[in-house]
Amino acid sequence: MTLDSKIARLFSVFALLVILITLYLFLIRPSQLHWGATAQEVDRAMPGDDLVANPTFVATRAITIRGRPEDIWPWIVQMGYNRAGYYGYDLIENLGSKTGIRSAASIVPELQHPTTGDVLPISSVAHLTFGAIQPNQYLIWQSEAQPHDGAFTWALYPVDQNNTRLVSRIRLRYHWASGALALDLFTEFADHVAVPRILTGVRNRVEGRGSNSLAAEGAEIAVWVLALVEMAIAMVLVFRWRQWWHAWCIELGAGSLLIFVLYARAPIWIGAVLGCGIAILMVRLSRRASPRWSRPGSA
Repeated sequence: MTLDSKIARLFSVFALLVILITLYLFLIRPSQLHWGATAQEVDRAMPGDDLVANPTFVATRAITIRGRPEDIWPWIVQMGYNRAGYYGYDLIENLGSKTGIRSAASIVPELQHPTTGDVLPISSVAHLTFGAIQPNQYLIWQSEAQPHDGAFTWALYPVDQNNTRLVSRIRLRYHWASGALALDLFTEFADHVAVPRILTGVRNRVEGRGSNSLAAEGAEIAVWVLALVEMAIAMVLVFRWRQWWHAWCIELGAGSLLIFVLYARAPIWIGAVLGCGIAILMVRLSRRASPRWSRPGSA
């Protein structure tokens, strides 16, 4: 492989990352930050807004639930790791939890009365504390740091006698100069996936719709992993195949698929079919590539 060829391949990988990040920042992120929320809800001041100055990440998301605030509140107040779970992606969010892999399917009486200052585990490695609590109105999770660098507000706004808006607002200030930045960046991409699922999980429980099966959840996560693995393999093949642009196109397809399955919320079978199609294409092109094409010393 000549120096010019190596440079071209490196540049192609860099260009692909720029394309995917640009797609995320300008097409995906803006809508995800306001999932389900009206313009009025996005602009409205909420409890906890004053806790984090100059936030890097601000997201307001909402859902309508057929129920009164007092019907919804017990489900919100008991959320948390080693508590009732998050009603979302249990296989990820409750992994290792003392209360089991499944989020609660009923009200847990002993978790109904937290007080301001109580520790709230959010995972096996991180925790927040309970901030201001106004039963049937709002609940704030906040960081222990002073001044606060993170605040999560869950608020209830009645629409009429039978319907309520559950609104979530998250305000985070990223730690650009510390090791905590890795967790911040994980939150940047994962929060758009997790919070809508939590809101939907609360709605389903209040309305008696039940919860998703672990099998369906596992299938969805498997498609995420498939797209990510395909993208990584294609990135390697860019440096192995003589006709490296074939691998680059596969990498672009896998990266686009990853964004699609994470944020489009389309039926999981669509992502599975597309992922399998990319895998088949990759195998066929690999078989067409002669050994001399795939040797590191090949041009």
